[in-house]
Amino acid sequence: MKTNKSYIKRLRVTKRGKLLSRKPGGNHFNAKQKRTKQLAAKKPMGFSMKNKDRNRFIPNRRSS
Repeated sequence: MKTNKSYIKRLRVTKRGKLLSRKPGGNHFNAKQKRTKQLAAKKPMGFSMKNKDRNRFIPNRRSS
């Protein structure tokens, strides 16, 4: 099974196999937000996924 490239570009897999993604809603209309909220939107957040879905979208991941 091939990796879904458009999906994997939105995620980052850590060494331990955790998935990180961007927080939603941080692309535009940020001028009126507080600076702390603007900077917090850049930090990655945890992304949970069932193993069945993970194997479907990211089959070539390292096994830990």
